[in-house]
Amino acid sequence: MSFFIGIDIGSTCAKTIVMDEKQQIVKRFLQPTGYSSVETAKNIKEMLAKEGIDVEKEKVVATGYGRVSVPYADKSVTEISCHGKGACILHGKEDLLIIDIGGQDTKIIEVQGGGVTDFLMNDKCSAGTGRFLEVMANTLAVDPADLCVMAKEGGNTTISSLCTVFAESEVISLIGRGESRENIAYAVLDSIASKVASQAGHISPGGKTVVLTGGLCEYEYLKTMLGQKLHATVESKPDGRYAGAIGAASVAWGMK
Repeated sequence: MSFFIGIDIGSTCAKTIVMDEKQQIVKRFLQPTGYSSVETAKNIKEMLAKEGIDVEKEKVVATGYGRVSVPYADKSVTEISCHGKGACILHGKEDLLIIDIGGQDTKIIEVQGGGVTDFLMNDKCSAGTGRFLEVMANTLAVDPADLCVMAKEGGNTTISSLCTVFAESEVISLIGRGESRENIAYAVLDSIASKVASQAGHISPGGKTVVLTGGLCEYEYLKTMLGQKLHATVESKPDGRYAGAIGAASVAWGMK
């Protein structure tokens, strides 16, 4: 049996998807990117070898921030293309507005007929990204998942700054004033949702299905808040954080 491997090395996490000859996902791996994408690529190769998969004998496509650091890849493809293709596969649709919230950037991708027609990327500031959520969760001494749960019980509090450093100072001030963690958690998610919705607003959904991918797609309340601000239902899938790797594996499958 042949395997088709997609490797998405992001700024914070590396995702690996293995497809079989029927384009079905047979294995998925998630690991921190760490300080070196080259070392991460080496670790992925060793991890796959333990599963009986020799990357030198299979088709491999790399994408993401560290795609150029995968020496055994047959091809490297931009994350925009791979996220678009992967989201279409996951949702079974060819017309989508994709919101991908990653560790260090947020991508808004418009797909029509299965192909990318427009995109925007916020890579200058960590506001509205996974890193922003992580910093704020650390300030509140909780993990990101718990912060999102707490936010459902909060309200009536805002964070005005879009800069992570200044926003963290605002959170510390709110803590000092005795504001509840639930209200602060709500303010954090509201800030992320507002930032992302503002960015996504530059590309009209136009009747397309709006989907959330990336590491934050598992947080239901964030998805709800995004939907409220976009005036649309935001969908996600359990494998949404693997969208880029799925798209890359699909490209590898097409090279058979």
